[in-house]
Amino acid sequence: MSKLSHLNAKGHAHMVDVSGKPVTAREATAEAMVTLSEDAFTAVMEGSAPKGDVLAAARIAGIMAAKRVPDLIPLCHPIAIAKAQVEFEPDADTHSIRITATTGAEMEALTAVSVAALTLYDMIKAVDKGAVIETVRLIAKSGGKSDSYKAPAAPLKASSNRPKPKTLMGEVAAPRAAQDQRRDAFRAFMTSRRLRPTLWAKQAGIASGEILSFLTGRSGGLSPDATEKLARAAKVRVEDMFR
Repeated sequence: MSKLSHLNAKGHAHMVDVSGKPVTAREATAEAMVTLSEDAFTAVMEGSAPKGDVLAAARIAGIMAAKRVPDLIPLCHPIAIAKAQVEFEPDADTHSIRITATTGAEMEALTAVSVAALTLYDMIKAVDKGAVIETVRLIAKSGGKSDSYKAPAAPLKASSNRPKPKTLMGEVAAPRAAQDQRRDAFRAFMTSRRLRPTLWAKQAGIASGEILSFLTGRSGGLSPDATEKLARAAKVRVEDMFR
């Protein structure tokens, strides 16, 4: 076993001397999983949670937390944060949301996903106090003095055979595809009119899963028949739902 760097020769805790370390490009990614009830998951996805936009608040909290690690964890050095990326990947089948954070160092990434998960819980606890936060871990790191690391594949606790969910939102993202813009416009339309997927789908005579699959990115889009029925139920034109 290698010697613990935060213990000196006498076994006392101390802050590691990093003055001689060369400057290198560093990156670390961590993840956390939050599993919700069906009602809570729906509230998050449609933006109807009592406290407002859950994912936006959790995203900001994660980014802020990455910048405050030396204030939260003893013996962590203040380091310059070049980037802090937080992403949310929902899974409608298991009512869970995977949170990932990518920043310059392990503790910053781990702290970001932990605080983002806690914020998500705080935003949704009025609907689901039994939401579970689990599987907080480092996925990968590169750069710095120590060797690069990649976590071994491991089943997630919420579902051992869970398929990889789609990315919903991130601070830093590639240029958005037209379908992503169409999905965002559809979500904004629902929010502006306070439309709930389950009730709207029932009024339109379609399965609510079709709306949720589109919102979470599990499907490429709504079928033409479903789109027409939803527009009639909302008493708008089809194009009004995607402006």
